[in-house]
Amino acid sequence: MNDTIIQMEDIIKRFYIGEPNELEILHGISLTVKKGEFISIVGASGSGKSTLMNLIGALDRPTLGHYTLDGTVVEEADDHELSSIRNRKVGFVFQNFNLIPRTNALKNVELPMMYAGVPMRERTARAKELLAMVGMQDRFTHQPNELSGGQKQRCAIARAMANDPAILLADEPTGALDSKTGRMVMDIFHKLNKEQGKTIVLITHNRELSAETGRILHMRDGYLSEDREVVA
Repeated sequence: MNDTIIQMEDIIKRFYIGEPNELEILHGISLTVKKGEFISIVGASGSGKSTLMNLIGALDRPTLGHYTLDGTVVEEADDHELSSIRNRKVGFVFQNFNLIPRTNALKNVELPMMYAGVPMRERTARAKELLAMVGMQDRFTHQPNELSGGQKQRCAIARAMANDPAILLADEPTGALDSKTGRMVMDIFHKLNKEQGKTIVLITHNRELSAETGRILHMRDGYLSEDREVVA
C-alpha cells in the first residue's frame, strides 16, 4: 500500500512565461510527504514558500514537473477537478482566518461540506462535532466579529477538517495570535496529528514552531532543502 500523500518531482514555477521579464520562482523542487507526517516549511519572505504552498494546495499548477496529491495527478487536472481537489483533499488554515463575515461559526464550518454535496443534517452534525473537538461547542451561533482571534482560528481549523482532507495546509496559523493563543492552536494541530493521524504541512517563518514538527524543510531563493529530522 502506498502511504505517500504528497509526491513532487522537479517542480518548476515560472510567471510571465515567454515574456522578456519571465521570472522563475521555484527551481526544481522535489518533496515527498508520507501519511501521518507533521512537517514544516520554513522560509523568509520572498523565498518562494508561498508559491510552493499554492502548488501543494492545488491553488495553482506547476509550470514543469510532476505532482501527485493523494493519488491525483495535479498538473493533469482541469479547473473543475482542481476545485474538487481543494475542497476534498486539502484543509486550509490561514493566518487571517478567512471566515465568512456575518455567518456564524456553525455555518462557516458547514460550508465546505455544502460544496461537497453533504446533506444538511449530516453536515450540521459533523460541524457541531468538529467545533466541540476544538473547544468551541458554546460558540455555534457566534459570528466572526464576536469571536477572539484564537476562537476564529479554532473555527478555521474545524472548517479545514470538514471534509476529512488528506492534508491540513497551515499558512502561518499563529501569525496573528499572541503567544498563549498560538500555543493553544499548535496543541490542536498536535492532537489532530497524533490522535487522528492527520498529515499536516506547516508553512512558517517561526523556528520555534518548526522545531515541534517531525521534519523541517527550508526554502531559500526558490530551492528546498531538508534541515534535520526532529526526534519526538
